[in-house]
Amino acid sequence: MTKLCIFAGTSEGKQLAESLAGRGVQMTVCVATEYGEVSFGQLQDCTVLAGRMPREEIEAMLRREGFAAVVDATHPYAEHITESICSAAEATGTPYIRLLRESTASEEDGVFVADTAECIAFLKTTEGNVLLTTGSKTLPQYCEDAALKERIYARVLPLEDSIRICGECGLSADRILAVKGPFSRDMNAAMLKMVKAEWMVTKDTGSAGGYEDKIAAAKECGAKAVIIGRPVEKEDGFSLEETVSLLEEKLQLAPKRKKVVMVGIGMGTEGTLTGEGKKAIEEADVLLGAQRMLEGVKPAHSRKFTAIAATDIADVIERENGPFFAVLYSGDTGFYSGAKSLSETLKDRGIDADVTILPGIGSLSYFCAKLGRTWQDVKVVSLHGRDTDLVRCVKENPAVFTLLGGQTGAQDALNRLKDVGLGGLKAYVGQKLGYEAEAIVSGTVEELAAGAYNPLSVLLVENPAWKSYPVTHGIADDAFTRADVPMTKQEIRSVTLSKLRLTKGAVVWDIGSGSGSVSVECALQASEGHVYAIEKEKDAVDLTCANMEKFCICNMSVIEGEAPDALADLPAPTHAFIGGSTGNLKEILAVLLEKNQHVRIVANAVTMETAAELSEAAKEFAYSDICCVNVSRGRKMGRYHLMTAQNPVYIVTMQN
Repeated sequence: MTKLCIFAGTSEGKQLAESLAGRGVQMTVCVATEYGEVSFGQLQDCTVLAGRMPREEIEAMLRREGFAAVVDATHPYAEHITESICSAAEATGTPYIRLLRESTASEEDGVFVADTAECIAFLKTTEGNVLLTTGSKTLPQYCEDAALKERIYARVLPLEDSIRICGECGLSADRILAVKGPFSRDMNAAMLKMVKAEWMVTKDTGSAGGYEDKIAAAKECGAKAVIIGRPVEKEDGFSLEETVSLLEEKLQLAPKRKKVVMVGIGMGTEGTLTGEGKKAIEEADVLLGAQRMLEGVKPAHSRKFTAIAATDIADVIERENGPFFAVLYSGDTGFYSGAKSLSETLKDRGIDADVTILPGIGSLSYFCAKLGRTWQDVKVVSLHGRDTDLVRCVKENPAVFTLLGGQTGAQDALNRLKDVGLGGLKAYVGQKLGYEAEAIVSGTVEELAAGAYNPLSVLLVENPAWKSYPVTHGIADDAFTRADVPMTKQEIRSVTLSKLRLTKGAVVWDIGSGSGSVSVECALQASEGHVYAIEKEKDAVDLTCANMEKFCICNMSVIEGEAPDALADLPAPTHAFIGGSTGNLKEILAVLLEKNQHVRIVANAVTMETAAELSEAAKEFAYSDICCVNVSRGRKMGRYHLMTAQNPVYIVTMQN
């Protein structure tokens, strides 16, 4: 295996090693401290050596190992080690590559000085506290001047050597800020304010070194920056991308496997973004997501693409260079997000990538925390681009949380609940959760239905009477809207539904729906499925639609037409009820079996002729059952109750 040596003193050195890991090259990475060794973790085909190496040791290692090249990714200001590496490489004939950190400095940033000595000379001409962000190595030089030492606050790494140097320089504990970066603009500003600094000393460390955040924080706090300029002789070299390309060509490396991280960004603000999510966004080569999400994150090094659909995101991942893609999803990646769809799309496309999914703080947990309640008893649904039976969910559960869609999603949902008699329930609407304009309102459903809400809203409704909701079929006949249209009566309907043995996800055909009573009951039982009510008579079609609206049924479609012709374009049924066949029983059964050989069929007959036809048809099925149901209903006559017999109904069940 080809050998490569990397001297890594910057984040770019680590990124280089990560880009080459597992691609057919054995890397030896040299770092100055144990802290640097730990930061590399466990990279494939990578050995990390910790400790400062004099030139002679570097030359001996290069001769012994026979590296194909040595990459100098040390800090721009580490002049001595760069000279040693370059000299040792020349002496051993090892190809030398300098990896540069790109400068982002401009003349407006502050006062530029050539080196540490010039910086000290300048600071002596000023007054006010100084925040020194250049580490502990040059600290003794600043502290040689007693007056300047009394003004200095040193920000150093929390390492034993750094703290020791601070102590040897005579800095008291309250003047030592022992912390590890990276530091955001806000963190830099907090430190400047804490020490009441009027001056901040930094180096031109580039974006990866947090230079821009330091300069922005200084301007925000009214402090002046003193920037130690880079040594001119070290400006020849290559960027990270150029170095990777150069090594790929020189060492004939295997293609880099793409890395895709799907990041749940919480409510879209930094405060609700997890540490893992933030790290992925900062390190990604390419960011993808909705425009409003991309606007909320600002890593300067990333390329951004607006893409929402899984196919569009996959197109970018397949097309673009760069091994690390971060895909942004609002809230939590496991809560009505596109993460699952993207994973399946990448697999279907044959895109070879390491996929990681990072959860975020979802609107459900965030909202319930704001309300001071738990959410283990909450039924979770979505009305965002989905047909969900919100009314039934609210009736059946102690609390329902729903994502909303459209400009008037909250108003529409609340009015729908109010119109079916649920206006007295307690409800909460959360608007623009996590943003500065966040607003939460509460009241009864009826009270809130009169309001206007932001399109970016969620709704939670509580129902203390949820346990009283009926779970069995058998709706009373007079609960339906009636007309001069045949109706399957309550008792027959109950036996019929029992024979159907519906599942939650059943796809049901109700052929000859009449009043729609069977369709409505089927839709209530098959809550995750769909019912197709087929009816040829216009009056019956209208009545079925009226009862569908009356019971707020969402998972039902009414088809006007005569079977079997009206059945051709419908999806395959899992269950079918034949309430009326108009002499087309054989043709209807043929279509049902063509769509699904194992469909469960229940048919009712009130005439002997139809019963005989069904009895003959049942012989062709692997399983059949025929029963005759005789129902008598009580009626009052004076002070007596008499039973009045109803027409007997034959119920035939058939299935292969």
